[in-house]
Formats: sequence, structure tokens, C-alpha cells
Amino acid sequence: MTAPLIDPFARAITYLRVSVTDRCDFRCVYCMSENMQFLPKKELLTLEELDRMCTTFIGMGVRKLRITGGEPLVRRDIMTFFQGMTRHLDSGALDELTLTTNGSQLARFAEPLYAAGVRRVNISLDTLDEEKFARVTRWGRLAQVLKGVDAALAAGLKVKINAVALKDFNEDELLRLTQWCAEREMGLTWIEVMPMGDLGNEDRVGQYWSLNDLRSQLAQHYTLTELDERTGGPARYVRLEETGQKIGFITPLTHNFCESCNRVRLTCTGELYMCLGQEDMADLRAPLRNNPKDVAPLQEAIRKAIGLKPKGHDFDYSRQKADGQVTRHMSHTGG
Repeated sequence: MTAPLIDPFARAITYLRVSVTDRCDFRCVYCMSENMQFLPKKELLTLEELDRMCTTFIGMGVRKLRITGGEPLVRRDIMTFFQGMTRHLDSGALDELTLTTNGSQLARFAEPLYAAGVRRVNISLDTLDEEKFARVTRWGRLAQVLKGVDAALAAGLKVKINAVALKDFNEDELLRLTQWCAEREMGLTWIEVMPMGDLGNEDRVGQYWSLNDLRSQLAQHYTLTELDERTGGPARYVRLEETGQKIGFITPLTHNFCESCNRVRLTCTGELYMCLGQEDMADLRAPLRNNPKDVAPLQEAIRKAIGLKPKGHDFDYSRQKADGQVTRHMSHTGG
């Protein structure tokens, strides 16, 4: 059971994204409904179960752990989980422990996160305009997030801003966001909006701003140099020669990254999704809970799930409709 996790397409699975809660203090329009029905707490893995689950994956070759949600920092006592994972960093079994957050709670948690071994955080932020921020997050408070960004930097965390590219929403902020990040020596990664969740009144095709177009606009103002580096995720990077900063592009629509996919996603209820853009999943909660003193059944279930990992997703807007849409919300799988 110590053999590496290799999927049917010879990709080594070394990166686990773990959603620790489906709850969030925002309601971003591309992530969840305004009136979400959240899961009963008894269905969620306990913090102790999350520790055991992640420890099992690390023992099977996972080297990078990213904690997500919902908003991970709204989960009660979440720092005990981070502090528990510190032992794997100390032993060398884990290369990196990090998280994706909306930044709302970072003023409180930035220093404890650094103390637990977190060195990088991704902060989701699509606009620097207070009115637009309130609109896209529905409940959001921009000043609180900006305070969190400052706290993260002050604590010594390396910050990368993740911005979802939204047509007719933040196109006019491309240069402003770029310069704001450059002034703070923060990375910036743009993400194409994905067809996930019950669309309701949200028109994913209408929201879609191709990163090919975004990149072309950026090239009118900066000299872009391609970079070969990867950070373990799906982004491709360029360097802006005028500022020296790194800009990332996550392009599941215009250029999917499936051939190099090294990750799987665990939900807060113990469902393992082998692909963000497919509905297939494996229930790991049952083997975890049914065998509290024997890790072998959980290991077997993990290995079986990895054996079902598909070649890629089917996201496509080329026919002016959201082909390949999956019904679950992004907040369910983990942002």
C-alpha cells in the first residue's frame, strides 16, 4: 500500500485539495446560490477525521495539501487541524500546506497560520471597487478583505491573488489589479469562469471572458515572457518585464490543463472527486468511519478511486452554451 498513486493515464497524484466546510461568509455569484442550503453538521468529517484522511493520503504519496471551502477559516477550531498537519511538514512527508481563502478572516488567522507552517495563501479577489465587490460577493465587505491581505503580508505569508475573469465586470480593472499586486509584490492569477452549479439566473456564457483576450490586452501594456515554472497547480505563468511580477492563467475553457493533472479533491463530507469537471466521485467517509483502527480499507478505497480518474473534463462554451456543466456548486467540491 506504499506504492505511489498513479492514475490510468500515468499521472502521479501528489496534490490533494481538501474542503473543510461548505459554508462561507460570502455568496459569490460564480460559486454558490444566494440562499444556499448547507449540509447538516453531522455529515461533515470531524477535524479528527480530516486529519486521519489527510494523513492517509500523505502516506500514499501526496506532497501538497491545499485547504479550501466554502471559506475554510469560518470552520470552528480549524487551527487545530492546521496545527496537526504541521507534524507532516516537520517530518518532511509533506512539502507544502497552504490554503485558498476569501481573506475575510485573515486579520485573525494570518499569524497562527504562519506559525503552523503555512507559507503561501491564495486570496480570491475579483475587484478593487467596493460597490462591485459587494455585488459579486453579495454579502462581501471589501475593507475587511483588504485588511486581511495586509495582515497576511505582515505575517510573512506569500500572497497570490486569484481573480475570476468576468465579462463586463472586471475587464476595466485589468491594469489596476495588476499594478496593485505589483506594488505589494503579490502574484496574480486569472481564472476563467467554469460551468458549475445550478445556473439559475447566472449566465455562465455571458459571464465568460476568455483569457486569450485578457492576455492580449495585457500584452498591449507590458512585455510578457513565458515561464516554464509550475507551482503544482493548473496555472501557466508569464513574467511582466516592466514590473518583474508573475501573472498566472488558469484556462479550463480555452486551453485545458488535463494532461498534467496531478490532483484530486476531497469534500468536507468525504467524497473524493477525481476531476473538478466530472460528476464521478468515491465515498471515502464510509471506509474511514467503519474502520477507525485499520487504515487498509481506506487506502484500498483511495487507490480504487484513483484508478477511475478520467482523462479530463468536458467544459466548453464554443457553441454559446455551457456544455460540460456539472450540477454541484463550486463550494461543494472546494474552491
